[in-house]
Amino acid sequence: MTQEQWGQIRQDLRQVLGQNNFTAWIEPLQFQSLHDGIATFNVPTNFMGNYLTQNYADTILSSMNSAGVAVRRIQFVVASRQQAKAQAAAGTAPAAAANKVETPVSADRPGDMDLPGAPLDARFSFDRFVVGKPNELAHAAARRVAEGGPVSFNPLFLYGGVGLGKTHLMHAIAWELHLKSPHLNVVYLSAEQFMYRFVQALRDRKMMDFKELFRSVDVLMVDDVQFIAGKDSTQEEFFHTFNALVDQNKQIIISADRAPGEIKDLEDRIKSRLQCGLVVDLHPTDYELRLGILQSKVDAYKLQYPELQIAPGVLEFLAHRISTNVRVLEGALTRLFAFASLVGREITLELTQDCLADVLRASDRKITVEEIQRKVAEHFNIRLSDMIGPKRVRSFARPRQVAMYLCKQMTTRSLPEIGRRFGGRDHTTVMHGVRKIEELKIKDHQMAEDLELLRRALEA
Repeated sequence: MTQEQWGQIRQDLRQVLGQNNFTAWIEPLQFQSLHDGIATFNVPTNFMGNYLTQNYADTILSSMNSAGVAVRRIQFVVASRQQAKAQAAAGTAPAAAANKVETPVSADRPGDMDLPGAPLDARFSFDRFVVGKPNELAHAAARRVAEGGPVSFNPLFLYGGVGLGKTHLMHAIAWELHLKSPHLNVVYLSAEQFMYRFVQALRDRKMMDFKELFRSVDVLMVDDVQFIAGKDSTQEEFFHTFNALVDQNKQIIISADRAPGEIKDLEDRIKSRLQCGLVVDLHPTDYELRLGILQSKVDAYKLQYPELQIAPGVLEFLAHRISTNVRVLEGALTRLFAFASLVGREITLELTQDCLADVLRASDRKITVEEIQRKVAEHFNIRLSDMIGPKRVRSFARPRQVAMYLCKQMTTRSLPEIGRRFGGRDHTTVMHGVRKIEELKIKDHQMAEDLELLRRALEA
């Protein structure tokens, strides 16, 4: 393939991918050679080669074949920095390969990169993170830190339950930093790995090496920091490492399953340090976010299973039924597509219920009357005792009726049972309250909005 042919293919790719994607990912590519059907391109960094392999290799391959260039596979190789600069300045590819290649990254190799701490998953990029109200602040903060430059929040502390996206954002920050600032020494690892390295250094009498490694980084990322709680020696070393990096104005990013102040057996001085930056909660996903995640996954799966059809309502059903864990949600969709592919059937609601019966049973969460009462009291800013007590003033009566209505809609409790949970009230009082809320829901926009917010909060 000549440089002229590659120039034409570049123009085609610009049209297909759009100017922004072209500038970020295609423009830095330098064609090197075509041999035995394998097209080789030079890229500036391992990250870029990995990312191109995962996201654009098939598109480039298709464009080359459409232009009459017989290619069966594409690979990306990382040139030495000196050569990459010379190549970029000249606008041509070097002929010799002896001092050019550090790491080949081919289109049939998984795109994982090893940092000094732990491997990064190429799937966990910002492009693949679905943003919604429950995680938009965490996403924005992660994006800001990933821009590099002067430290703005130190540390950035991300916390939330299992499967809400903490690790995804941590990996995405590391990928972005590696792309934009490859000279930075970025170390990502779990708290458990930090502890293991610390214990190993003690055993091998290499504590100075350990201190040098962790106190010379530009960005330190520690996942699941709650695992060092109760480990006194590890906490001591983590505290000193933390202080040393902050003193050098180096960025620290931490994640945990709960807020710093709620981590049991974590030293107070460490809690204090962790709280001095930006602490961001990743809330449980809402219905819209879960649906968005499913839709983005379906777009990716259709490349792998182009023949499969998915019936209307299936994604909405899954987003409603599997509400506690995004990993379970994504795993359910993976199983569904694989099963439908094996049996050669359309993904219908019936097939979904049969294929995922065990997942759906496990995901059925029983909402209790007490949970509804507590959530409604919090929403209307009244005491729980006042809502279930005897007072009939409007400020208590209306929230009480809302709670009764939700209990009727969201639990299997009978009207007499609901009445008993509201201070021993008669079932006719519950019926009246339910009817009143049903009427208000139709004509009162604020009431309809309150009910929807409460329903989402309870289902989340």
